[in-house]
Amino acid sequence: MFTAEFWVAVAFFIFIGVLMYFGTHKMVLAALDQRAEKIKAELDEARRLKEEAKALLAEYERKKGDAEREAAGILEGAKAEAVRLAAEAKTKSEEFLARRTKLAETKIAQAEAQALADVRNAAAEAAVAAAERVLTDTVKGSKLADDLISKGIAEVKAKLN
Repeated sequence: MFTAEFWVAVAFFIFIGVLMYFGTHKMVLAALDQRAEKIKAELDEARRLKEEAKALLAEYERKKGDAEREAAGILEGAKAEAVRLAAEAKTKSEEFLARRTKLAETKIAQAEAQALADVRNAAAEAAVAAAERVLTDTVKGSKLADDLISKGIAEVKAKLN
């Protein structure tokens, strides 16, 4: 009359009744509620951390933008400074070149003047020597020749200098 399935069902209901009598269902529900609260707290913490991460990311992106703008400003300043320094260097080199050119021209003019003076002196000495030889050969007598030579040398030197 009673089958094995019947007795298994009866034993199952008795087991469930004993569990309910001792309040096991309340402990299971409390444990599940605690677990749900813990999961909820973890989800809230994860949301809070996500919001903090978003805020931190936004702050770092803002700082990155500021740093990029500052770097661009520094770069522009450096470029302007380089242009200014290049212009200044060009001006200084042109001034230096002009001074060196003027100095070289002055030295050349001095060398020309010195060479001209040297040529005049050499010509005067050659003329004096030639005049002395001509006068010595043409004038006889030592006293007259010496006087004429001295006078001629003095005249030549006066005219050449």
